[in-house]
Amino acid sequence: MKKKVMMLLAALTMTAASYAQFQEGKPYAAASLSGFNLNYATGEKWNLDLGAKVGYFALDNIMVTGQLEYRYQDDGPNSFSIGPGIRYYIEQNGIYLGAGANFVHRSSSYNDFMPGIQLGYAYFLNRILTIEPEIYYNQSLKNHDQYSGFGFRVGIGIYLE
Repeated sequence: MKKKVMMLLAALTMTAASYAQFQEGKPYAAASLSGFNLNYATGEKWNLDLGAKVGYFALDNIMVTGQLEYRYQDDGPNSFSIGPGIRYYIEQNGIYLGAGANFVHRSSSYNDFMPGIQLGYAYFLNRILTIEPEIYYNQSLKNHDQYSGFGFRVGIGIYLE
């Protein structure tokens, strides 16, 4: 019986620590890497994406984000993108749903607007540091046949206190 009570207390402590990470007023910062042919868009071959993201929990479990990304493409022009987003954390378990809209600049004559959605998981290594794998879909509004596509991204996040 004593062992069961100790296990219950340990579980409650971990739940409370996890809950504290997704509370209103907490800042967030992350860096991510994707590409390496882990995405699918019909018009693109090998590419590498480097991204930075900052966020702020406007409400419990709801984070407003800003993202900056650089994409190197082997077969075409490199691009920069910037845009806002939002994340919703599902019941403190680390799984999140995200949505965003990025302005993409590919060359001097090509700009695009790309809304997207994400599904990811924040795996806590300690109280503030996470590894965040996610799958995403981005929809090009200008040339959807060539630049829209699915992908996989891995990030490192810091949930500040």
